[in-house]
Amino acid sequence: MVIMKRIRIGNQTAFSAPPTLPFEYAAANGFDAFEWFPDRDESGAGWDVQDMDPGTRRYIRETAETHDIALSVHASLKASPMIPEAHGQLVEEFVFARDIGAKLFNIHLYTDEGIEAYVKAITPVVMLSAKMGMRLSIENTPLTSPDDFNRLFRLLLEVGGAKVAHVGMCLDVGHANLCASTRNDYLGFTGRIEPFVPVVHIHMHENYGDSDSHLTVFTGPSREDPSGIESFISGIKARGFSGSLILEQWPQPPALLDQARDRLRRMLGPGNE
Repeated sequence: MVIMKRIRIGNQTAFSAPPTLPFEYAAANGFDAFEWFPDRDESGAGWDVQDMDPGTRRYIRETAETHDIALSVHASLKASPMIPEAHGQLVEEFVFARDIGAKLFNIHLYTDEGIEAYVKAITPVVMLSAKMGMRLSIENTPLTSPDDFNRLFRLLLEVGGAKVAHVGMCLDVGHANLCASTRNDYLGFTGRIEPFVPVVHIHMHENYGDSDSHLTVFTGPSREDPSGIESFISGIKARGFSGSLILEQWPQPPALLDQARDRLRRMLGPGNE
């Protein structure tokens, strides 16, 4: 029998808003998780961890502690572990995560050079996250398949269970729906992930299989038929998932986040309502 643990639901920073605005919304509206995603682009728009001075970092940590918000940090896209020159940026983002009290750091899976090369490239990241006492989650992109993750975690297990016990998968539902082998079938994607792959983090958003549109859950295909979301929730409960479920958008109005959270909590059932 699987014993259900608390599943937290939170939101994320957004390119369209100052980074502290969605966080303060989460604190004011009873969300119990939040993810920081540095998103500065080449034009200078967005934010970066260098923008967060010690006072701001202390404010984030103290606010999260006061409101019982579990924090995570998503590595910026420019801090890919496959780019040696980006290692310094990745370390800075880990330091930011440590300073604000985040317990999970998220990176993408890149398979362009093969999964063996990826495992070699992330070895320092695995070691750094362990040293800082954080879980490391590896996220599926629209270009990565369930088979890629099964292969990835087989290779990680060969490294040694104790060394990678803090490493798991971030299951991105919207990206799963765009995967070529499971187009418009995120449930099929999820079902093909082997039981030995630990799903420790979830990114929740919707699309129609045509683009990574990051629609708030229950405003896309599930607006008319929520049975897919219901089946997904049943599936992660059966896996014993107990991490954070992050709503990756800043919709207008933001109250759509509250509505999505409340419906998800009802689906999750006892201990999460």
